[in-house]
Parts: sequence; structure tokens; C-alpha cells
Amino acid sequence: MQISLENLLEELSGIEAIANPTQVAKLSEDYFHFSPVLVPLLTGKVGDLVVRPKNESEVLRIAKASVKHQIPLTLRGSGTGNYGQSTPLKGGIILETSRLQEIKWIKAGLARVETGVKLAALDKQAQEIGWESRMVPSTYRISTVGGFIAGGSGGIGSVLYGQLRDRGNLRVVRVVTLEDEPRVIELRGDDVQKVNHAYGTNGIITELEVPLAPAYAWMECIVSFTDFMTAARFGQALGNSDGIIKKMISVHAAPIPSYFAALQSYIPTGSHCALVLVAESDREPFLSLVQEFQGEICYEKSAQEASKGISLVEFTWNHTTLHARAADSSLTYLQSLFLNDPKLELVQQMHEYFGDEVIMHLEFIKVNGVVIPAAIQIVRFTNSDRLNAIIEYHESQGVFIANPHTYILEDGGMKTIDYEQLNFKRMVDPYGLMNPEKMKAWQM
Repeated sequence: MQISLENLLEELSGIEAIANPTQVAKLSEDYFHFSPVLVPLLTGKVGDLVVRPKNESEVLRIAKASVKHQIPLTLRGSGTGNYGQSTPLKGGIILETSRLQEIKWIKAGLARVETGVKLAALDKQAQEIGWESRMVPSTYRISTVGGFIAGGSGGIGSVLYGQLRDRGNLRVVRVVTLEDEPRVIELRGDDVQKVNHAYGTNGIITELEVPLAPAYAWMECIVSFTDFMTAARFGQALGNSDGIIKKMISVHAAPIPSYFAALQSYIPTGSHCALVLVAESDREPFLSLVQEFQGEICYEKSAQEASKGISLVEFTWNHTTLHARAADSSLTYLQSLFLNDPKLELVQQMHEYFGDEVIMHLEFIKVNGVVIPAAIQIVRFTNSDRLNAIIEYHESQGVFIANPHTYILEDGGMKTIDYEQLNFKRMVDPYGLMNPEKMKAWQM
């Protein structure tokens, strides 16, 4: 750094700051330890200072200091990402957004919030007028709206509303730039894609407008099956049942259910299962579908019962990986899309080919209006060469892999350079200070 920490703290006086090395190190990490490939690359990468602005004016002051002294700046929500999105590779300032938590307004179908608002807090207030977030990650209790937009792609609710990058799922993003004279830019319409899922590499998000969905009374069920492919086909059939309103369809091959310690008393030993959220008003047609596939409901909670205690949401998406790794820390994961597999033939092929080495975990989502299985498979890790071979085999067979073992923006799910995001970065971050070395295109 070109300025002493003491002088920087003095320059940012009045803004909450953390310089304690232990705390700074903790706030420099996310869940990159899910990946044995990322651990050696990111361990020990820490910032020099954490700042917690309470309003946009303080954000502008931080941006000004970053540019003036050419200090790297990395954004952080709640640190629930899995790829090192908020881990600073070049030290510097970590801007933690937890104090930017004002809900500006909520109306039918739309909300405006500051970036650090927790998704659970937004839903609690929106539900008072009959609305809720369209989609949330499994970490919804602690995740922030801005962090989800910057680092996420979809989640619980994606079976109805698609992905975060789908037109309409993000309406407005307000960002602070790192120019010589930092300014505030408000992006609307398709322009929001300039910073959507960009890891905070090209703008400090301060406020957002996000669409809301009608809030249903969601019942929670676990359906067990003796055969994985029957469970998978049940999930696809439920996804295709337009007359049944659902928010989550999460299908798990054995032995994944055995990793869910809190659910052990409910799920038959050795069974495969589907964890689902369905509108209570559609319980009857849902039960008919369960019967058609000869499933057994082994766990059921009404919406009122499900509102208390742990939710089934917290056993799905990458919470599944969290529970699996709690049981066996050698396990890791993959992220896959089965884009053209309506009869799940490719799902079956991968399931049978890899067996217990790559254990199937499906999350059904909507892509271009069609419900498909996305997989977050649990992988028995041996070494990086074998992991790469597993990835290459999937891709050779037509399975799209969103690689979770890289912190580079373009190498994960995009696989291509997003010139719109790159050009926006050139304008708003001309010195490349924002989350450096995460955007490959900037380094080229």
C-alpha cells in the first residue's frame, strides 16, 4: 500500500473500520474451502482494512480514498459465496456492506433496498403485504440482496422465475464508481446486466430495485423413493406440472440423505428423496403425483409449522454440500446443467457411469421457459487431475459445467468474455482497483 494504515484510518475518520488482523482475516474469506482446488490458491489472501459504511456518502469517501492512493477495493456481503468472490487477492480495503441495510420501500411486486439488506429481512417485511422475493439462495437467512446479485445466479424459486440474469429479475442497480472523481450511476433495464453477477469487479452496488413474487403458504415435504431415477423423474414431472405451484424441487441420490443429521429420523435408510416446497392449496394434486410415482411422504409440514425452526431450504442447493462436507470433509462438488434432456437420459447416464464417485443432486430450475435439472453433484475428491477428467467427461457428453473450482469470473459459468461488463469496468474502474485479478478479460 502507498499509504500507512494509520493515515488511511485518519482519512476515513467517522467511518466504522476494522484493522484487527484476526478479524480482517476472517472477513477476507468465504466458503472457498468447499473446493480443494481453491484452498491452496486463496488461503492466506487477506485485506489490510475492513470498512463498514452506513450510507452512500461514506461509500463515496471510501471510493475517493481508494482511487487517490491506488488501493485495491473488494466488496463483501455476508461472505456466503463459494468461489472466493469476495476474497481480496491483492490486499487493500474490504468494503463490507452490513450497515447499508435500509429497506427504502416495498410495494406490490417491487422493492427498493440498500445493498446490505438481508434477504430474510426483505421477505419478512414484504410478506406483510402478500409478497416475497422471487428467488433466494439456501443461505437466505444471512445473505444480502447485493451479495446475491453480485455472486449468485439463482436458487429457491428458480423453478418458477428462472435465473437472476433473466430479463426482469433485476430492475435497478445503483453503483458508485472508482474514477478520479467517484460518482453514482443508476442502471435500469438491460443495463443492469453490466454489473449483474460480476463479483463486484466493476462498481460498488449501493441500492437495488428487485421484483417480488406473490407469497404463497408453502408446505414442506420430503418424498422418499427406492430408486434414484424414479425420484428424478418425479422431480421433472412436478416441474412440468403447470397446475401445481411449487417453489423448490431438490432431488438427492443416496447416500446424500444420510448426511442430513437433523432429518435422519424421517428419511428411510438408504433411500433417495425429493425435498419440495409446494403451495398448500395444491396439496391434493401434489399427493396424486406422489402416488403416481409410488413415492412415500416421510416428512410433511404445513406452512405454519415450516415457519418455525430449520427449513428444508437449508438442505438444498449448496447447503447440501455444506451438510455432506460436515460428514466427510474430503467431499467436494460440481455444478452442471442438463439443458436438452427432457427424458433425463443423460442424467441417468451420468448417474450410472460415475456411481458413488459423483453422487447426483438435482435442483430443478426454469431455463428459457422450460424446467430442467441443474445438478450440484457431490464428488469424492481424489486429486485435481481426476476432477478435471470428470469435468471433461461431462462436457464431452453434452453436460454444461459451471466450474465451481475457479475464482475467475469468466471461467466459472460464463465461459466467455462479457464485453458489456468489461467495457463498463473500463469506464468506472479505469485503474483496475475493484476486486483485482478476478476478471480475466481485464488482465488480457
